[in-house]
Amino acid sequence: MYILGVSCYYHDSAAAIIKDGELIAAAAEERFSRKKHDSGFPHHAIDFCLEAAGITTNDLDYAVFYEKPLLKFERILLTSLQTFPQSIGVFRESMITWFNEKLWIKSQLLDKLKIPASKLLFAEHHMSHAASAFFASPYDEAAVITIDGVGEWTTATLGHAKGYWNGDGTNQIDLFSEARFPHSLGLLYSAFTAYLGFKVNNGEYKVMGMAPFGEPNYLDKVYRLINVGSDGGFTLNMDYFSYHYSPRRTYNRKFVELFGPQRVAETEFFTPKTHPGRDPELAKENQRFADIAASIQRATEEVIIKMANHAHQRTGSRQLVMAGGVALNSVANGRILDETPFEELYIQPEAGDAGGALGAALYAYHILLNKPRKLVMEDVYLGKGYTTDEIRRVLDQQGLKYEYIEDPDVLLDRTVDTIVNGGVVGWYQGRFEWGPRALGNRSILADPRRPEMKEIVNLKIKFREPFRPFAPVIVEERAPEFFEMGKYQGQSSPRFMLVVRPIPEDKQSIIPAVTHVNGGGRLQSVREQDNPLYYGVIKRFGDATGVPVLLNTSFNLRGEPIVNTPQNALNTFQKGALELLVMDKFLIYKDAVN
Repeated sequence: MYILGVSCYYHDSAAAIIKDGELIAAAAEERFSRKKHDSGFPHHAIDFCLEAAGITTNDLDYAVFYEKPLLKFERILLTSLQTFPQSIGVFRESMITWFNEKLWIKSQLLDKLKIPASKLLFAEHHMSHAASAFFASPYDEAAVITIDGVGEWTTATLGHAKGYWNGDGTNQIDLFSEARFPHSLGLLYSAFTAYLGFKVNNGEYKVMGMAPFGEPNYLDKVYRLINVGSDGGFTLNMDYFSYHYSPRRTYNRKFVELFGPQRVAETEFFTPKTHPGRDPELAKENQRFADIAASIQRATEEVIIKMANHAHQRTGSRQLVMAGGVALNSVANGRILDETPFEELYIQPEAGDAGGALGAALYAYHILLNKPRKLVMEDVYLGKGYTTDEIRRVLDQQGLKYEYIEDPDVLLDRTVDTIVNGGVVGWYQGRFEWGPRALGNRSILADPRRPEMKEIVNLKIKFREPFRPFAPVIVEERAPEFFEMGKYQGQSSPRFMLVVRPIPEDKQSIIPAVTHVNGGGRLQSVREQDNPLYYGVIKRFGDATGVPVLLNTSFNLRGEPIVNTPQNALNTFQKGALELLVMDKFLIYKDAVN
């Protein structure tokens, strides 16, 4: 049985396909269209999934859309009427968009897939999130938390899920508590994202990266915006926001009066501590912004911890699963097992809207059809890959000099030699990753022992803000030596780069390029069985240096999606200050390209 899941028309469109409950392929449309956070209809992602499964649309048993468009249209229509005449702008734009495409998603899917209407199903947005987390986890039962900006009406849920591996029971997900629009933790965070000069639905992780440079001195003011109960339930004071009636602004004048003038986008960021004596006025203003970032980050963490504690109290479960865009807040995630009774945590690696495509397919298979479970998502290498011959053809067409290395030991030695000697490596292997993190198949690798690597990779390779942190990647068995792992050791969330853990003081000076200003790191722990070659380069670097850690960041330039094709990789390699590109079994050195 083949089931295709689809998400689109909000942000991060995607498709995923399962066969008899096993995940065959999944990809975001942006990787093919090269438009970051592409929200359009995922033609390319659907075609890829069908190709990866080796089928045509005639072989599909069902296609499932990740939300219910008419419910979302109802919310937009009613909200616009309730806030009229302030909402006239958002009403006009929404109606144009909806009547042009969104209301016709059913006919668009039927036209694309050439399937009868009886094979097209719809799931609710947050149920898709919940299914994407629980049915990809190894747990028989678990508490569920989903948090994002907004689905149809829902913005967050708590629930309890049960699933059966042998088919002897009824699979179920009970979402017993919810927050509803306009009250949204995700949209609250996005309002601060815009206020701090970053793009909504794109720059939230930049706020998280800025926060450690500040102190939560504005926490009391943040709590004027949000009222939180002991159970994690919350409401927003809508007097400070405009996202429910404005197509352009998320916050209003009263918000600015409370926190002061907003940050101008692209303003250089440094503080009195990072650059003593440099432009004192700008440094002081930047410190205010850092303190505000720290405050909204702290408040978000506190709400999530309260929600998790209440979910445990209601369910009594030892396990928690999470999804929704806010579940990508790795700092908050890194506190959950430390500060709640939960013993295990599984977060869907593609927690955002793209992951809803997978969740929709899993919901149909396990809930609607009550099929037994088979899937445990052990890795995320679910995107498109390219053969050795395809890569060679691209290299030859461009007339590039390269070395072909058949022996993996030689390839690893040459890669490690480059990194040890201060070179930065583009690492391109196999199928690209599902989700926003580069986890070893489309990565840039460097030496974490060199403090200058943070600036080199940010400014000369990624061309992005210098305050942005980098992820440390480590072989899993040695993670406790370099990170305070606690209950996270051996679990999946660190493997997917979804939690920040403290780095002991005696190790911070050893790996300064991946130690953030607060002494933590959003690590990735790697098992040999999940990615042998990637594991091999980390281990071999450890053998050579005594430090089994590499700096890992996504293989892309600022403003671009992570690379997909060999040509994408070559373009990025040629524009940035990378010394070596390791693509499949090929080594391409920068001096050979130039």
